[in-house]
Amino acid sequence: MKKLLLASAATLAMTGASFADSHGGGGEVKIGVILGFTGPIESLTPQMAQGAELAMAEVTASGGLMGGMTVTSVRADSTCIDSAAAQAAAERLITAEGVSGIMGADCSGVTTSILSNVAVPNGMVMISPSATSPALTSVEDNGLFFRTSPSDARQGQVMSDVLMDRGIDTVAVTYTNNDYGQGLADSFAAAFEAAGGTVTLVAAHEDGRADYSAEVGALASAGGQALVVAGYVDQGGSGVVQAALDTGAFDTFVFPDGMISQALVDNFGTDIDGSFGQHPGTDSEGAALFQEMATEAGFDGTSPFTGESYDAAALMLLAMAAAGSTDPGDYAGHIMDVANAPGELIQPGQLAHALELIAAGEDVDYEGATAVELIEPGESAGNYREIEIENGEIVTAQYR
Repeated sequence: MKKLLLASAATLAMTGASFADSHGGGGEVKIGVILGFTGPIESLTPQMAQGAELAMAEVTASGGLMGGMTVTSVRADSTCIDSAAAQAAAERLITAEGVSGIMGADCSGVTTSILSNVAVPNGMVMISPSATSPALTSVEDNGLFFRTSPSDARQGQVMSDVLMDRGIDTVAVTYTNNDYGQGLADSFAAAFEAAGGTVTLVAAHEDGRADYSAEVGALASAGGQALVVAGYVDQGGSGVVQAALDTGAFDTFVFPDGMISQALVDNFGTDIDGSFGQHPGTDSEGAALFQEMATEAGFDGTSPFTGESYDAAALMLLAMAAAGSTDPGDYAGHIMDVANAPGELIQPGQLAHALELIAAGEDVDYEGATAVELIEPGESAGNYREIEIENGEIVTAQYR
């Protein structure tokens, strides 16, 4: 009987502590950062994590989150492609680390797997900065899933516009054989053909191969003024480009978001001059402010999905403040509110001011690093940076 009473007292004490932690009064809130630190986009994810952690550090330094709570990042590796490993990593974040939200995941397949098998069963909020598959728009998420990047239904249309504006109306398309690649290839082909373009061949490629000459041979036989490479820069996408350059099959490439990073020009330099592409981005005031902050913090704020990562973490923390709770079930319903009008516009570096406004009962309209506006069911409406390769460097052509 004594043991039972002691256990009950301990349970009550823990419950009280948990309530105090989730409803402010100082303490710590942990945010999971689950990205592919290994795998086919590993050159992108360090900057993405640093973007999210910059927002966390800003909120901690402000002392304005529910009585001065500190925000701690807990990283985990999604691998981008291994769903079992990604699920295990997410389960560790929730059950062992006790995170109150997940910034991520990154690639669409592992994001869907984590959401359906781990986050929804555990009632955990996820805000992805980069999972762009159109299928995620209609996924069953119980109101727990958001993304600060636009759907590839939008990117497919933008890529079609970029090609048509450049006078290119025949292309071959290769895509990495997963949810991201398939979804983007399908949305692009539909938009391009609707605009009067011709897709000579749409063919999948598998990541991890040593030789892509057979795939490139089929694409070259089909022809086209350019080759669209909807792949990963640290995996098969670059292998396809190398095979095409080696054989002279194509000399102009179109690069969607998964291919654009410093690794692309490190790999190919001036050999891909004249090639172009797009990734989510904006020339807003907030983007410039964020890039200055990132430079000061020692990382590249123009790297794809880095601003989206800052915004994902910021929105999660502002929603917690609006709810007065770090419990996902309490704050999930406030994410759309803090992301959109009405309210005072909030830019990067102004999270302390946003927390002051929220504490005073005022509305905020978080614009952030990417001019983010969330449309139903909780995803970015979408802005894009069009890039081109000049003298072996990635330069901005325009914003769309």
